[in-house]
Order: sequence, then structure tokens, then C-alpha cells
Amino acid sequence: AAAFLMAVVCRGMSDEETAQLTRAMIRSGDTIDLSGVGGPLVDKHSTGGVGDKVSLPLAPLAAACGLRVPMMSGRSLGHTGGTLDKLESIPGYRTDLAPDRFAEGIERIGFAMIGQSDTVVPADRRLYALRDVTGTVESVPLITASILSKKFAEGASALVFDVKTGSGAFMQRPEQARELAVSLVRAAGELGRRAAACITDMDEPLGRTVGNFLEVEEAVGCLQGRGPADLEALTLRLAGWMLTLGGLCREPDEGERIARARLADGSAWRRFLANVEFQGGDVQALLDPRRSPRARFSRPVTTAEEGYVRRVDARAIGMAAVALGAGRSRKEDRVLPGVGITLLKVRGERVRANDEIALVHADDEARGEEARRLVAGACAIGPEPPSERALVIEEIAGS
Repeated sequence: AAAFLMAVVCRGMSDEETAQLTRAMIRSGDTIDLSGVGGPLVDKHSTGGVGDKVSLPLAPLAAACGLRVPMMSGRSLGHTGGTLDKLESIPGYRTDLAPDRFAEGIERIGFAMIGQSDTVVPADRRLYALRDVTGTVESVPLITASILSKKFAEGASALVFDVKTGSGAFMQRPEQARELAVSLVRAAGELGRRAAACITDMDEPLGRTVGNFLEVEEAVGCLQGRGPADLEALTLRLAGWMLTLGGLCREPDEGERIARARLADGSAWRRFLANVEFQGGDVQALLDPRRSPRARFSRPVTTAEEGYVRRVDARAIGMAAVALGAGRSRKEDRVLPGVGITLLKVRGERVRANDEIALVHADDEARGEEARRLVAGACAIGPEPPSERALVIEEIAGS
């Protein structure tokens, strides 16, 4: 197997070969049968980033628009956050649903959110462990097969990929991100599934919070129409693509308009609350701050400079979150639900000397000081405002 992985790195794989590997990986374990669920089954996959809580508002929004969203997500590792850790920061929320319960949630509410079980695509875990020790983790065909096998084993019939690029992304260079996006879309096509990819900016954190329950609260704000502009814009764009692939509209702009209406009328927010209750979560923790997870204390990060925030480095902020215990350095690390970072100033905003630019929420003084140092170093201040940046860099649709 190690020789095979090295051969893939050295020789590459065609789209057909990548699809064949994906099929073999899917057949290595159980699959979830959602044939009895009515409606288009469409999911989204993100390659991971800092502050990327899009799945939380996107799944209920897509469901409110008429899609069925079977979402199998992962945990945080390194500087990137994990959807499962965010969901499990809601007291009582369970992501280990049995297949029949998973299907029931999708049928009743329109979506359900689970983690990968030991019996779904076991070949992926075996191969990933081997890739880690053979230096073959960054192979695009192997990444493609890993992503597609898990997503299609969960029952999705169409997929939108959010491929991140920038300092906080796995694929830091745009050309790397494009290569992966094209591979994902083409291999999905070889498997007979509709797919599209958005290459999006992850040079800076998405939204203003990084940390598990902090990001849940920001996702709730988005569902209630008071979220940060970048989070709302990306959520709506990805929803537009999901509706297009699901056949509920002709093109993403139309889908975006439909999704915006469902966000405005509160139906997406109601779906999220129904899902939290269905999966065992404490709904009151979302409605009453006194019942929600909180860090022991918060400390400000100030700036000595005056000018404009020119950049907030995503990787440095992600590492600050790991230092606080919001993420993992190793798979066995325990994450803390209430700790994290709130960005009070973001790219393009004006600051004065001694302004607070961030809050660090910590349970431990030493960890908090380390995080404050990292956050301070992540924020670049200059005399002129920065140029505009595109959140969605490129969109790639399958044929």
C-alpha cells in the first residue's frame, strides 16, 4: 500500500483512475442508504479554514429551500476548525446518529449532521494514517478520493466544494487550490454525480469569531439576519450552487435570491432549532447566554499603532485558537467549548492607538497570554486602507 501511495505521488492519476479508487474506498465499508428520502440530496464540503462555520447556517438554509442535506463532517486538527467540535459545543448535541436516525432527521427536518463512523469508508482511515508516515498527504488524487468517498458514502447525489486558499488553508497557493477543485469536480463527474467548486479566500478568518461555541453564536446571528457580511455572502453563494445542482433553479444567482428570501423569513433559523432539538442539543443554550458555554475570562488585545487594519493572518489566529484549547495539535487532544477569539477590528477598519482589536477568551492564564501574543502578531496595521479582496476567487462547474 505504501508503494502504491508513492507511485500515485510520482505518476499521478487520471480522473477515471481517481474515480475507481474512490469506488473501491466506498466499497471498503458501510454506506448510508437514503433512497427512501424524498427530494434532491445535495451536500457541501469545505477543505477547512479558520472561522469557517459556514456549514452551520448553510445546511438549514438549503433545507429551507427544499433540498435534503446529508452532512458528514470532521473534527479540528491543527489550525483549522472542525464542524463536529462546533456542534458538540452545544450542550447535549450528538453527532453519532445511527443510519436510520440520520435518515429520519433528513426526512423530517431537511438535514442532519454526523461524523464518520468506524464502519464507513474504513479504507480512508487506513490510507490516511499511511499517507501521514510516507509523506504522501498532499497528493491531489489521494485527497480527492478521500473527500469523495466519505461524501458519497453518506448518500449525497450532488456536491458543492468550498476549496480554500491562503495562509489559513491547506492549499495555500491559488494554483494548488485550483488543481484540487478541478480534480474534485472531474472525478465526481466520472462517478456520475453533479458537482461544482468555489475557490474562496482563506488568507484571513471568516467572520469575526474563532472558537467552537463562539462560532455557533455567530452562525445563529447569520441565520437571524445579523451575521457578518462575509459569512452571509459565502453562505448564500454556496446555497445558490447547491440549489442549482439539486435542480431547484437554473443558475446560482437565482438560487442565491431564493436562499436570501428563506434567510429573511426566518425559516432557515427555525430549521436549525429543530435540528438541535432532534440531535439532543439544548435549544435554550442558543437562546439564553446564561446557559451557553463560556470561557473563565476574556482579555483584550490592543494596538499601539494608528491607521487601518491591512490584514489579519488566518493561520496565526488559528494557532492562537489551538493554544487556547479550541483546536487540536493531536487527534487525541480534548477541545474546550467556550474558549476562542473575537475580532473587534477586521480588514479595512480604522484603528487608533490603544484601541482594542480583539478579545481572547481563555480558561487558563498562560494559554491566554500566548494567544494574545499570537493575535497581536497576526494583525497588520498600515497608514492606508487595503485594496478590496474577492471572497470567491473562481467558480468551476462540472459538465
